[in-house]
Amino acid sequence: MASTKAGGSAKNLTDSNPQYLGVKLSDGSTAKPGAIIVRQRGTKIEAGKNVKVGKDHTLYAVADGKVSFRTRRKTSFTGHSMTKKVVDVI
Repeated sequence: MASTKAGGSAKNLTDSNPQYLGVKLSDGSTAKPGAIIVRQRGTKIEAGKNVKVGKDHTLYAVADGKVSFRTRRKTSFTGHSMTKKVVDVI
């Protein structure tokens, strides 16, 4: 006979919070200084004019203006050309 009641196993209790990544201000929207434009891991989207990069690769505005996305051709270290997205605040 069991001396204690059977307790269930706790397998689904260790879950982390969501990271809420992605584009926060879309193309054409107005941005104030310090407004977060994109939260990302790595530099999938690069910083252009009036945009700075945070320590976790977050892109934020440093001036008033409208957000605009564009593509730019870059040459990688191996010599291959590729297109990268760039965000500006104009």
